[in-house]
Amino acid sequence: MSGVVHVIDDDEAVRDSLAFMLSVRGLTVRTYADAPSFLEALPTAESGCVVTDVQMPGMSGLELLRRMEGRLESFPVIVLTGQADVPMAVEALKGGASDFIEKPFEGDVIHGAIESALGRLQGQAQASQEKADCIRRLKALAPRERDVLRGVVAGQSNKMIARELGISPRTIETYRANLMTKMRASNLSELVRLTLLAGGVD
Repeated sequence: MSGVVHVIDDDEAVRDSLAFMLSVRGLTVRTYADAPSFLEALPTAESGCVVTDVQMPGMSGLELLRRMEGRLESFPVIVLTGQADVPMAVEALKGGASDFIEKPFEGDVIHGAIESALGRLQGQAQASQEKADCIRRLKALAPRERDVLRGVVAGQSNKMIARELGISPRTIETYRANLMTKMRASNLSELVRLTLLAGGVD
């Protein structure tokens, strides 16, 4: 899996070795000597996983998490911790960190945690795109199609919708077939799911 990893550590040797280890595994790495440097770059930074030391001079990993409130979905944070800092790492998890890893760590362990975080990030991006697509398709429906869809989502039968709208059940069937095509749904349950994902019919 490709992705961007933002590595924050005040120890240059740790920073460089981590960057090298991740880059040879196909990940794009950006490094920062401290948390304020990352926060400064955050507004224009590429969405990705953040790997930060929990104990840093100036601003700790915990303070960084607090400053990133509202951005953690786009930047899942993994904290690195020494054995003595485990309580702090647990506090970081409560503050929104996605994982913590004790030093010294195996390359496979941190790579697995990063892949997992990037996977969730990718899933969120795909879900957001699907929702946007559904909203766009819903807005493109004709007023009468929206009326029929409203009835379908409410669980009404063709006869009930036809009676309510003053048209024949056969015409409702035609509208439903059109809705399936326009909303790109393969069956009735998917049509309902996609409509609900888009926020329902207003």
